[in-house]
Amino acid sequence: MEKQVVIEVKNMCKNFGPTKALKNVDVKFYTGEIRGLVGENGSGKSTITSIISGMQKASSGEMFYHGQPWSPSTMVEAQEKGISMVLQEANTIPGCTVAENIFAGRFDEFTRFGIINMKRVTQEAQKMLDSFGISHIRAEDNINKYGFEDRKLIEIVRCVSDDTQVFVVDETTTALSLDGRKILYRLIHKLKDEGKTVIFISHDMDEILEQCTDLTVLRDGEIIGHLNREEMDQKDAEKRIRFMMVGREIGEAYYRDDYDTSHQQEVALELEHVSCGNIQDFSLQLHKGEIIGFGGLSGCGMHEVGRAAFGLEKLSSGRVVRNGKEIKSCYEAINSGIGYISKNRDTEALILEASIGENIVMPSIPALSHATFISPKAEKKLADKEIESFRIKCNSEKQWVNTLSGGNKQKVSFAKWTAKGSDVIIMDCPTRGVDIGVKQSMYALIAQMKKEGKAILLISEEMAELIGMADKIIIMKDFKVSGEFMRSETLSENDMIEYVI
Repeated sequence: MEKQVVIEVKNMCKNFGPTKALKNVDVKFYTGEIRGLVGENGSGKSTITSIISGMQKASSGEMFYHGQPWSPSTMVEAQEKGISMVLQEANTIPGCTVAENIFAGRFDEFTRFGIINMKRVTQEAQKMLDSFGISHIRAEDNINKYGFEDRKLIEIVRCVSDDTQVFVVDETTTALSLDGRKILYRLIHKLKDEGKTVIFISHDMDEILEQCTDLTVLRDGEIIGHLNREEMDQKDAEKRIRFMMVGREIGEAYYRDDYDTSHQQEVALELEHVSCGNIQDFSLQLHKGEIIGFGGLSGCGMHEVGRAAFGLEKLSSGRVVRNGKEIKSCYEAINSGIGYISKNRDTEALILEASIGENIVMPSIPALSHATFISPKAEKKLADKEIESFRIKCNSEKQWVNTLSGGNKQKVSFAKWTAKGSDVIIMDCPTRGVDIGVKQSMYALIAQMKKEGKAILLISEEMAELIGMADKIIIMKDFKVSGEFMRSETLSENDMIEYVI
């Protein structure tokens, strides 16, 4: 079947104040393809798709959908016309049932004489869940019962129907486990085989090269080039794509280039026989100048260890100790010099409807306070220092965090703790949803922190990240430690896989 143009973008520009997010972009999307969009954070990937799907308006330019002018005013309007988008951030309605989330805005399909048949809503929602292979999620349950990953699967079910013509996936896989990714991969290939269009945004190069049929590369709001499947299969494809993304060669040295596992004798953080939730009798010593990595599948218990260490989880027994004192809350943790970068960046790590500066200085406010007065000049100086250090792309420290790309948001998550001077930092999936350039700079920062004597708990679902950065790797399975590995030049993912699954 010959592919047809389903969406055409012409001379699209998008400005956010003085920032030019898109610069005269021309691109066509075809039926029967999975089109990857790649580029550094802030390159314009999400901006293009958000305009196509009705989240925001272009500053100038034209769009055509099935050959007709296209300018949706809302995401609801776009979805009614067959264009659906799943975002990187959480986009479910708290306090409602799973079924109500799936059919939000569509209750008229189940309404007669002004009365909604909620029993039928629930039945139809469960049928959809079952058809996607996620029967463990029950339509009648309150959505608050489910974690971030399951809520993301619920969003996917809500977005995709028989009427879907274009399905946009914006960094969604970063929130999914291996099983969740398999569900999504099956879905996008099914849509492609049905002659529909998938636009797939990801920073995972292996994922892009395995799943996409075509690829478009962006840099600084402009289209740099396109690759077809044959070009993507070439031996040097990944190197070529990286060069297109950043405009320079990126070496392979993302990670530490040393195998020195030495550290100071002083214990910076200790978990003594900690039990919370499904974790029982867990102990750990983290020393100054040490990076301990935690790995495993989503749901193995490693994320809970990090939360417990920061005082976010209530302990049923045991204790967390810092400098000889017990830590019972995140407030005490922060005051004792512990920082925490949450996996759930937009709900736990940042205040989206606050400025970059306010987010950065928040943990440092007690140090900036004199009596009841906080110097705005001191706040700005501290924020500007971190913005410059992390090269956060913004107009000023007053710009709201919710206007930033995913990678720049993550830089703010790091900056708030370096500004505070925290010397123990718990990092839960710290490079989730960031591009290769940002990853490289974050890895360099983590390596520098080790040299400075800071203690780091690195929790990651990427084995390569743990192998590349940690002094010691602890693998968890079913909320228990299943294996431990020391940093080594010969250590590989194959050595650890049996301890993970």
